[in-house]
Amino acid sequence: MAAMKILTSTGLFLAFCALGLLAMAICTDNWYETDARRHRERCKNYANKRTDPGYIYISNHNLPLRMPPKDTSSRRGKGAGSGALPRARRHFLAAASAMESHCSRQFNSTISGLWRKCHREGFDLETEDLIYKGMIQRCTPVKYHYSSSTLPRNLPINITKTIRQDEWHALHLRRMTAGFIGMAVSIILFGWIIGVLGCCKQHDLMQYVAGLLFLMGGTCCIISLCTCVAGINFELSRYPRHMYGLPEDISHGYGWSMFCAWGGLGLTLLAGFLCTLAPSLSTPRTMVQKPRQENGTV
Repeated sequence: MAAMKILTSTGLFLAFCALGLLAMAICTDNWYETDARRHRERCKNYANKRTDPGYIYISNHNLPLRMPPKDTSSRRGKGAGSGALPRARRHFLAAASAMESHCSRQFNSTISGLWRKCHREGFDLETEDLIYKGMIQRCTPVKYHYSSSTLPRNLPINITKTIRQDEWHALHLRRMTAGFIGMAVSIILFGWIIGVLGCCKQHDLMQYVAGLLFLMGGTCCIISLCTCVAGINFELSRYPRHMYGLPEDISHGYGWSMFCAWGGLGLTLLAGFLCTLAPSLSTPRTMVQKPRQENGTV
């Protein structure tokens, strides 16, 4: 009987801690973080390569195509090193054009959660100045409804159709993430109330039901976190890549809010296991049978 009370009390305490972690994860915005300081510094250095007066920078896209000069000595001795110089030149031009395309799009250091996407404080001085002047907002709400105003303009029809379909798919993933984690918190809270009432009334069945509810809430939490990870990976792999992808010099990853949610998931599953195991350790109650009367005698 003492072991059952210890297991049940431990399970309810873990479930309460899981509720706190999940509530903290839902109310904060550190699910996914990006750091664009290195990328912005590289773009500044790339744009300020020559600052002397009279210098005019010409993009690689505007340079005329010119065949390399023919060399008789190279034609005589063709080998593995004959095409090394043109190949290296092509790689350099491709890297330079990729750098230009990435720098033409502005990237900011941001944090995002279930409800808001915010600029990280103290990371970008230019952005901080704009926020201080009131030209841009620190945080913008995450949309859970479809809006055609977010679609880019002046694009071919097939690309616009692909972007619209991807926008619907990303919207469904965001809705699943928020919906299932809300269901998980509601189920865990209801199971915790049932478990507390079962401990007060010493009702084994109520404690077992509380454990099942904890396991069900953990299942909803697993679905929510998996769809959140899938939604982030889908956003990074959307087409066209130059509009939705991230350059390699931008560091990104999951924040502490995501780890709080995973910690709440682990505590919920452990609480469900303990609460379902506790009733099996209770001592069975012996039934006292009254003697039957036979032929009028006791």
